[in-house]
Amino acid sequence: MVLSDRDIRKKIKNGELVVSPFDDQCVQPSSIDLHLGDNFLVFDTHSQTVIDTKKNTVRLMKKIIIKDDEPIIIHPREFILATTIERIKFPHDLVGRLDGKSSLGRIGLVIHSTAGFFDPGFEGQCTLEISNLANLPIALYSGMKICQMSFMHLSSPAQFPYGHKNLKSHYQNQKNTVGSNLNSVWGKK
Repeated sequence: MVLSDRDIRKKIKNGELVVSPFDDQCVQPSSIDLHLGDNFLVFDTHSQTVIDTKKNTVRLMKKIIIKDDEPIIIHPREFILATTIERIKFPHDLVGRLDGKSSLGRIGLVIHSTAGFFDPGFEGQCTLEISNLANLPIALYSGMKICQMSFMHLSSPAQFPYGHKNLKSHYQNQKNTVGSNLNSVWGKK
């Protein structure tokens, strides 16, 4: 069951769900709007030739931090990682679904490629997987509404929520934009 606006507000007010900073005006009928942060990871296409999934991916991307009122320009077919300003902490009986804003989707901006699902127990800022499908560059600004998060109840609280010691939760407590931990797919550290 998807939480309504009144249930989102209730869970935030009683501390079950944390969205920080919280702006009540960002609560929609069944979601909450989240804002774009100021730091990004972009592929360093000038020094890298291939994404080798068996190798560490840290060197593939470089960090960009934008200042107030300074845009980051996303070129056609470009892919970047970004973050939300908000930090979210999920209780053990709630999952989240991150989706783009329709007004941005209508100009060709995709906010997540595959990782729009947030497990119960997740805590941190949300990393966004942004792509420009348009034929023109798109300027994005820190602080703009970039996506929306909806929340759904589990049938019962998770036995092993995200971050539990029995799991390999690579992105728990992430702050700022976090790149891929792809080496975990191959069991490497």
